[in-house]
Amino acid sequence: MKTAVEKLNPTLAKIEVEVPFAEFKTYLDRTYKSLAQQIQVPGFRKGKTPRALIEQRAGFDFIVENALNEGLNEFYQQALAENDLTPLAQPELDVVSKPEEGNRENDVKLTIEVTVRPEVELPDYEGIKVEVAAVEVSEEDEQKQLDALRSRFGTLKTVDRPAAAEDFVTINLHASIDGEEVDAANDLSYQVGAGTMLEGMDEALTGLSAGEDATFETKLAGGEHSGEEATVKVELTAVKERELPEADDEFAQLASEFDTIDELKEDLKKQAADAKIAEQGAEARDKVLEKLVELVEISVPEKVIEEQLNQHFNNPNAEADHDTDEHRAEVRANAEVAFKNEMILDAIAEKEEIGVEQAELIDYIITMSSQYGMDPNQFAQMLDGSGQAGLMVGEVRRSKALASVIEKAEIKDSEGNDVDLSKYLGVEEAAEESAE
Repeated sequence: MKTAVEKLNPTLAKIEVEVPFAEFKTYLDRTYKSLAQQIQVPGFRKGKTPRALIEQRAGFDFIVENALNEGLNEFYQQALAENDLTPLAQPELDVVSKPEEGNRENDVKLTIEVTVRPEVELPDYEGIKVEVAAVEVSEEDEQKQLDALRSRFGTLKTVDRPAAAEDFVTINLHASIDGEEVDAANDLSYQVGAGTMLEGMDEALTGLSAGEDATFETKLAGGEHSGEEATVKVELTAVKERELPEADDEFAQLASEFDTIDELKEDLKKQAADAKIAEQGAEARDKVLEKLVELVEISVPEKVIEEQLNQHFNNPNAEADHDTDEHRAEVRANAEVAFKNEMILDAIAEKEEIGVEQAELIDYIITMSSQYGMDPNQFAQMLDGSGQAGLMVGEVRRSKALASVIEKAEIKDSEGNDVDLSKYLGVEEAAEESAE
């Protein structure tokens, strides 16, 4: 088999494939053998039907087409491997010549156009300079940590006053369209201001007392009338507020491993600082990526972007009015940036010879499954079943590539101080493990 490649543009390759008849004959022989098992002719045992009779029944063109279908993927994969091309989309294939009745020993000639990964010329990315916000842990940050912990141990207490933001209420809902009730629900629990139910409900509830009701217009969010305009009557039956426990030594012993509230507060201060460092790390990650995109020229294939746009806007679960010019422009811009990021990080991973260990994949699965509220094993099976296990490996590899760039970057905070993100990157832990 011979191949020749012409780059039509940085992301589109035209591959000419020539398969001599002597090579293609192997696929023809397989097809004849397969059809001999399927075509039964009186007087001949199964599998022993002569080729002339098979051609009489099936037709020579049909046989050639079947042989081509069997061999096409192998020809395509071999052509990609020989020319070091990585496809990014489904190819467009044209059969230029093949065996036919007039010339049964014709060579097979194919033309394949395929969107391919662009070549990436990496700059010297060592010592990229970025600035991030300084870590400042205020008393407010510490108090937020403490209040969040206290709320976990809080109790709900019924109060005799109008409902306000963050109150917990018990409600009945009745939805009507053109005066006809289409849906109803009783004894629902809801936190005012959460914004997790119907649009306009928070405003309707604010200021209502137990036993009072209010009516508002909104779009229904579920059921057979989802998306339709409706009149909703909300009846408030109870108002409750969360009563937080006192922040004292007794609470510290209840909520933590510490004996005193001072020890607990010190630990919460450290947690707040760790959270700020994580924010610094995320900011550094984003800014380093932006710098890399600025430094590298990347051609973005339109076909790949169009496929992502179609996938996004043809989602059956999407809102009916989300396909706007503004939203399309936003999705397109995000898709182009994401593509550039992937190409650059893949190139860095290849240059740095970055691999992915089994333990790293497990950590990734555990992290991602927790975000989706799934069991890690179930999440892994879902990825494997949908053919996305390879994508998972790619994500971990890119993450490691970016971490290697951040590790070599010059990062300072807004006050001019050097920023050590080794903890964020997991460098310290890795060093400790290797020392052990």
